[in-house]
Amino acid sequence: MEPVTLTTERLLLRTFTSADTDEVHAACQDPDIQRWTTIPSPYARVDAEGFTGRMVPDGWRHDIEYTFAVRPREGGPLLAATSLHHPRAGGWEIGFWTAKEHRGNGYMTETVQAMAHWAFTRLGCTRLEWRAEVGNRGSRAVAEKAGFTIEGTLRAALPNKNTLRDCWVGALLPTDIGLPSPQPYLPAPTGSGPSDV
Repeated sequence: MEPVTLTTERLLLRTFTSADTDEVHAACQDPDIQRWTTIPSPYARVDAEGFTGRMVPDGWRHDIEYTFAVRPREGGPLLAATSLHHPRAGGWEIGFWTAKEHRGNGYMTETVQAMAHWAFTRLGCTRLEWRAEVGNRGSRAVAEKAGFTIEGTLRAALPNKNTLRDCWVGALLPTDIGLPSPQPYLPAPTGSGPSDV
């Protein structure tokens, strides 16, 4: 897929380019981003160069990851990064980080909602998953504000810094935000116990 640009009321989401390398490098010096995401730690300039120059364009080219830089709609600093990745069976997973100085302004909730709408209306997504290491309360707050249902904890399901970690998992369905599902959905009956076969 060729990179696309998305807009919200306040934000512009567009693919990263090599011109973003310095800002990515600076934002990723934040200990919280290094702690809670799977980026290298320490995060060197060569890591930022590889991200903007190889990883992001390759993801778009091979339709395996669509990564966006998040900036104010009228122009300005890099606020955040987000991506849709790991496509499988109609579902995608969303990931994100927000630069430290721009947290608490609702930018990421707005971004996640825009990404969900795009995934459901343009990518045929049937289920959007969010995962975060247990304890990453900031990420969980964003997911919940964006409408995700927290479904539970997966043991040893998130590899980060050569260690398997437990993670929270949540999901957003098209119908959760008033959109039709591209496939029928038959939820499990509630209140029924196991049946004998």
